[in-house]
Amino acid sequence: MRAKAQLRSFVLAAVMAALPFAGAAEAANTIAIDVATGKVLSQNNATQRWFPASTTKLMTAYLALKALEEGSAQLDTPVVMTRDAARQAPSKMGFPPGSVMRLDMALRMMLVKSANDVAYSIAQTLGGGSTEVFVGAMNRAAADLGMQDTHFINPNGLPGEGQYSSAKDLGLLAVAIRREFPAFTDYFSTEAITMGQAVIKNGNGLLGRYKGADGMKTGYICASGFNLVASATRDNRTIVAVVLGAEGPIVRERLAAEVIENGFNTNPRSIRETVQDLPHSEGPPVDVSAAICSAAGRTQRANERESEETRPETFGSPYMSELTRPPASVPVALGGAAAGRGFPAGISMVAAYGIPIPTPRPTDTGEAAAPARRALREGDADAMRPGADILGARIRVAGEAR
Repeated sequence: MRAKAQLRSFVLAAVMAALPFAGAAEAANTIAIDVATGKVLSQNNATQRWFPASTTKLMTAYLALKALEEGSAQLDTPVVMTRDAARQAPSKMGFPPGSVMRLDMALRMMLVKSANDVAYSIAQTLGGGSTEVFVGAMNRAAADLGMQDTHFINPNGLPGEGQYSSAKDLGLLAVAIRREFPAFTDYFSTEAITMGQAVIKNGNGLLGRYKGADGMKTGYICASGFNLVASATRDNRTIVAVVLGAEGPIVRERLAAEVIENGFNTNPRSIRETVQDLPHSEGPPVDVSAAICSAAGRTQRANERESEETRPETFGSPYMSELTRPPASVPVALGGAAAGRGFPAGISMVAAYGIPIPTPRPTDTGEAAAPARRALREGDADAMRPGADILGARIRVAGEAR
């Protein structure tokens, strides 16, 4: 019996060694997709529901690019930092309420800094002042893309009940972005942004270190572990990879590089299964808080950082190299936007933001004057509502259909 057990163990070990990503499979949920064909080059637990964390911002960016494509928003559309947006938890830019930025600048800040306050402001702008309307649009877009294991409750990925996705679904979203908006690839591959003297680096460690890396978004909360939606292009072939639930950023980047590299070494013609062929899942998302945010988890990440100082290979990966130059950066700033309701073009701060505009008392009295006063007050409120003139009619119809 012992000999048979040893034989079974040997066979199992040999089979696992022959499988791609055998070691990686224990670390996180992963998928690699050939963008041109949609073929699944590899996957491990790709349909398991997971907390997306800040990879949620890819859907916020997707809807913003849709608005640009449709002409309902422009690159210089004003995005106003509202009080609700400014109250969002970090990571954030920390702008005071009333700050005004261009939409293209806001997208850079959101994707590089992973700014939760800016993501919220973008949602309010494109949602006609309502994040609820925008989140509804996020979920409709997810359904249209076939993201059956995804539900959003906010535009930035901050933790909350009812927010979940999967490696498969985030892969579908990433493929859609790469296919539909090739002109905006550099928004997702920006290595850093500069604001004044400050340099803010992208958290995606593959950029500048992995050959061909060109996107897309990181994510982290205690419940999710360390997430990454990554992409790379070589010889006119693009691969999207998703890693969910890694133990730390170094492990995440190392695993993503391995998954993508193996993808480039796989011929999609030898594969029949597409990402749409994968089944969907059920139940609540997995919560790994106990492992990630425990003392043991923090110690493990600290040990990884210490090991990095003496490793001969960057992040312990044979596929990555050290970034020996300053990160390529794009300058961002407040101001420079088109005019908005109640403020002129080019300003960086709305004066007396949030303070109701006084209205003169009408000379006439009685019930006949009440509708006029009420309409005036409602008009003032609409004028101060960020994004009231963006996607107005279409968003109102969508909101009524919810």
